[in-house]
Amino acid sequence: MLKSLAAAAAILAWGLFGAGSALADDKPIYAPPAKWVQPAPIPAAPDETPPPAIQTLLDDNQAFADAQGITYYNRRVVRITKPEGLASSGSRSMTWDPDRETLTLHGLSIVRNGQTIDLLKGGKDVLVLRREKNMERAMLDGRMTASIQLNDLQVGDVVDWSYSLKHSEPLFGGASNDSERMAWSGVASRYRVRLIWPDGVPMAWKVMPAFPEPRLLAAGKTHELLVDVANATAPKPPVGAPTRFLRVGQLEASTFRSWDEISARMAPLFAEASTLSADSPLKAEAAAIAAASQDPKVRAFAALQLVEDKTRYLFLGMGDGGYRPTPADLTWSRRFGDCKAKTALLLALLRELGVPAEPVLVSTGGGDGLDQRTPSAAQFNHVLVRARIDGAVYWLDGTRTGDRGGLSTLRPPGYRWGLPIQASGTGLVEIEQPPLTAPDSDLTLRIDASAGLDAPAPTTMTMIVRGDAARSMARVTEAASRPDVERALKQGLSSGLSWIEFKTVDWARADDGTMTLTLTGDATLDWRLNDDLGVREFQIPGTGDGQAKALPRREPGPNSEAPYAVAYPTFSRTVTEIVVPRAGAGFSVKGPNSDETIGGARSVQTSVLSGGVARFERTTSSQVREIPFAAAEETNRQLRKAASEAKIVRAPKGL
Repeated sequence: MLKSLAAAAAILAWGLFGAGSALADDKPIYAPPAKWVQPAPIPAAPDETPPPAIQTLLDDNQAFADAQGITYYNRRVVRITKPEGLASSGSRSMTWDPDRETLTLHGLSIVRNGQTIDLLKGGKDVLVLRREKNMERAMLDGRMTASIQLNDLQVGDVVDWSYSLKHSEPLFGGASNDSERMAWSGVASRYRVRLIWPDGVPMAWKVMPAFPEPRLLAAGKTHELLVDVANATAPKPPVGAPTRFLRVGQLEASTFRSWDEISARMAPLFAEASTLSADSPLKAEAAAIAAASQDPKVRAFAALQLVEDKTRYLFLGMGDGGYRPTPADLTWSRRFGDCKAKTALLLALLRELGVPAEPVLVSTGGGDGLDQRTPSAAQFNHVLVRARIDGAVYWLDGTRTGDRGGLSTLRPPGYRWGLPIQASGTGLVEIEQPPLTAPDSDLTLRIDASAGLDAPAPTTMTMIVRGDAARSMARVTEAASRPDVERALKQGLSSGLSWIEFKTVDWARADDGTMTLTLTGDATLDWRLNDDLGVREFQIPGTGDGQAKALPRREPGPNSEAPYAVAYPTFSRTVTEIVVPRAGAGFSVKGPNSDETIGGARSVQTSVLSGGVARFERTTSSQVREIPFAAAEETNRQLRKAASEAKIVRAPKGL
C-alpha cells in the first residue's frame, strides 16, 4: 500500500512539476550586481524637443555566459516628462521561472531634485506571487512575479531600476542565448550592450540591420562583445514586410554550436516519452486501429484523431516541462497534455502501427527567416509530427481538434522552417506550402427579383468553407447552442449585408470536414434611375466604391525596400446571382470580365446575363507569399482600379 501511494505521488509530482523540479528560487534575492557588471553613471537627458512622455536616459544590458548558463543584468533609467507618462510608469515588475532562474533585484529608486529616494528597501514593499498569465489559454508555467508600486511618482522624476536574472538549462548542457533589441521612444542618452564569456564557450552572434556594429574585446581568457552608443534612436521595422525583415535593431547571440546539437539533445527525451510500458492501455487502442484498416494512411489519421479528440490541451511548463515531454502513458491516463506530450503520445501510437514518424520543432510566429538566425532552443515554441507514408510527407499536430476527412485534407503548416528531432542530430528543413487548388471559401448569393424591381426579393446565401476555416467554424457551431450561433451569424452579417434581412440559418459538416452554411431571407434592392441612360439600375453594394485595401507606403529606414507580405495560401470564390423579371428580356449587365494578377494573386472575374439571371463571379487565388517593393505602387493602382469597377444590373426603359 505504501509503495502504491509513493508511486502515485511520484507520478503526480512528475505531471505537475516535471522531472527535477525544486522550486528553490521562488523569491528574489536582494544584492548588488556581480563583479563583472560595470556600473554606469546616469547621463544627462537627451536634447529632444518635445520629448516623449517617458524619456530614456540609460538602457544598459550586460550578460555573462559560461558553461553552466547565462546571467543577464539590466538597468533602465527613465525620466517622466509629462503626466501621460505616470500611468505606464507607476510600477516595476519582473517575472522568472523558479526552476531554471534566479532573480536578483539590485535597486529601484527615484531621483528628484538631486536626491535619491530608495523604493526597494531590501524587498520590504515587493509583492511576490505566482501569477499564471495564460490560464485562459490552458497554459501553466509556474512562473513567479515580483512587483513593486512606485509611491509618490511625479512629473520630472528619474526612475532607476536594475536587476539580474541567472538562467540555466541543464537539459541542453548549460547552453544559452541572448537577444538584445533597441526598443524605446525618441532618443536614449546612452545605450549599452556587453556580452562576456570565458575561453571554451562557443559564442556566436548575429547583428540585424540598423544595430550598431559591436566591438570584440579580449582581456586574458575573457572575451567581450561591446556596443556603447550615445544619443541612440531605435530603428522602426518596415510596415507590411515579411517577418524576417522586421528584425531590425537587434543582436542575437548563442552558445549552441549548431541546430544539430539541439536536435540530438532533444531526441532521447522524445524517445523515452514515446516508449510504452508492457501493459500500456495504448497498445489496445493501437490494436483496435490496426484491426479496422490495413491502410497506413487510415491508421495514421485514426491515431491523430484519437490524440485530438481524447486528450485536451494543457501546457505544463514547470520544472523541465518547458522542454521535456510527458510520458505517453501518463498523458493518456490523465487525458491532457501540451504539444510535447501530445506529440509523444502520437509518436507512440504511430510506432505501434508501423508508421515512420519523428517530432519536429517549429516556431509558430517567427518561422520566416529562421534559417538566418543563430541556433537556439529558444527559437522554438511548438512541436508536431512529420510522418512518411508511401514516399509522401504528412504533418500531424495533436494539439488541433476536429480534423476530419483523412490525411489528404491536412495541409502543411505555415511555419516555414522546422527542426527534426533525431538521435544523430540534423539541421533545419523547409516546410513547403503549395498554392491551393480549390477554393477555401466558396460563397454564392442568389437573389430572386423576378417578382418586380420594387418587390421583396427572396434570397439564399450559401457558403462552403474548407480547410482550417471549416475546422474553426465547426468548433464554434459544436461548442455553442444553436440559438446563439444563429444570432451571432445574423448579427455578424447584418453590417456588411444590411440590405438583406436574414430569417433562417442552417449549417452542416460533411465527412471530409467541409462546412456548408445556408441563410435565407429577403433582400431590398435599391434600383436607382440613371439620368444619362433613362433606365433604372441596381449596383451591388460594396462594388465600384474604390475602397481598396492598399499596401502602405513606408518611411525611410532599415529594410525600407523589403518586399511586402501577402496572405498565402488563399483561394476564394464569390458568386452573386440576381434573377430578373421578364426572363431577362431587355435587361443588361455591366461589370468586369478579366483575368489578371494583382499583388501576387490571380483574379478572374466574369459578368454575364444568361437565362434571365445576372451572374457576377470572382475567384482570387494567391500565387506567392510576397511581392517586390518596386511593385507596390503599381499594385495599389491595380487594386484601386479593381475596387472602382461597379457590378450593375440595368432594367429596360419603362420598368
